[in-house]
Amino acid sequence: MDATVTNLLKQHLIDPEICIRCNTCEAICPVQAITHDSRNYVVDIDKCNWCNDCISPCPTGAIDNARLVKREAAYTLEEQCSWDTLPGESDLSERLSQYELEVPQASSVTASSLPIQNPSSQVPPWSAATPYTNLYGPKAPNKSITATVVGNVRVTEVTKGDGQDYDTHHLVLDFGAAPFPVLEGQSIGVIPPGLNDIGRPHHPRQYSVASPRNGERPGYNNLSLTIKRVLEDHTGQRVRGIASNFMCDLKVGDKVEVIGPFGSTFLMPNHPSSSIVMICTGTGSAPMRAMTEWRRRLTKSGEQKHSGRLMLFFGARTQEELPYFGPLTNLPKDFIDINLAFSRVPGEPKTYVQDLMRQRAADLLGCLLDPNCYFFVCGLKSMEEGVLQALQDIAQTAGLEWTAIASKLKQLGRLHLETY
Repeated sequence: MDATVTNLLKQHLIDPEICIRCNTCEAICPVQAITHDSRNYVVDIDKCNWCNDCISPCPTGAIDNARLVKREAAYTLEEQCSWDTLPGESDLSERLSQYELEVPQASSVTASSLPIQNPSSQVPPWSAATPYTNLYGPKAPNKSITATVVGNVRVTEVTKGDGQDYDTHHLVLDFGAAPFPVLEGQSIGVIPPGLNDIGRPHHPRQYSVASPRNGERPGYNNLSLTIKRVLEDHTGQRVRGIASNFMCDLKVGDKVEVIGPFGSTFLMPNHPSSSIVMICTGTGSAPMRAMTEWRRRLTKSGEQKHSGRLMLFFGARTQEELPYFGPLTNLPKDFIDINLAFSRVPGEPKTYVQDLMRQRAADLLGCLLDPNCYFFVCGLKSMEEGVLQALQDIAQTAGLEWTAIASKLKQLGRLHLETY
């Protein structure tokens, strides 16, 4: 085998044209090989060990790409961050099947060296309905669908001089006669109009659906979203979010270009004996609202009697920043067990969702051991480690082996993480 060929390796890359920036790949990577900036999600060749844990959960298939490269000429993170499209296939790609290519070895960052391995399930609950996915998008017959705004309401409290720092909106989109079926836990992509600073169309932005499967208004072909106006990026730099500001400023009658739906694992269990533990922050409440509302509608109509319980842990900096605070307080206590955590209340100690979880350790231990109980976590990436650490502590305090429990949760589709 000649020296040129033996110096080739297969480099894992993410297609920026198809990626909807949902953060699923970064959240699930066990060796932290995936990162992102304000533009693209990228893979660090020095960390990636080709475990392929990220392939199946990716809702669009953007993660499932590779290129043949010379080791010394592998694409850097800086190069990947600058892409609008993937580079063309190597001239040597046709020889892929003829040679055993070198797979890059992981660096010293390994799964065992991380604080807690990500046990997020890559399979849905066994009783979940079968979802439709990718009906509209870059690889679908129809590139997008146009929805009409039929509602836009602010769902965080307005306080004097708040400066819109926690301006969160509940938007309702109607699809008319065009098919766009969604389930609780799925998401859609919204394409902001216009061009970016280099003259290309904006990338789609992902939003979780906040309404149940029969619509925000039952019997109509519509859905709702929970969107916070973005005024800074993930590094804390002041920036006006293109998609979030476009969506928050929409008026009734305006049109929105949509792709999707996405998501085939973060799905609500349908069996009436299923219990659901929902852990979220901010707009991560969207799928939890969808699940809660679907259960409420079934219960109210008498269509289905549920023996399973609902338990919610919901965090925000203050009560004013908590979406849907008013409606939440009106839900019967025998229908849902609500635990609210506020971390920035003047004169009060900082309280996070993981703190409340530890206070409810006895109940959550029972949930961990109940094969009919499912955990859903959605919100900022920063909450993920704290939530997993709390679950691990609860298990270990009871003398249980967390590794075995986490493995079982993952295997049976009982723990789902969607952080961004």
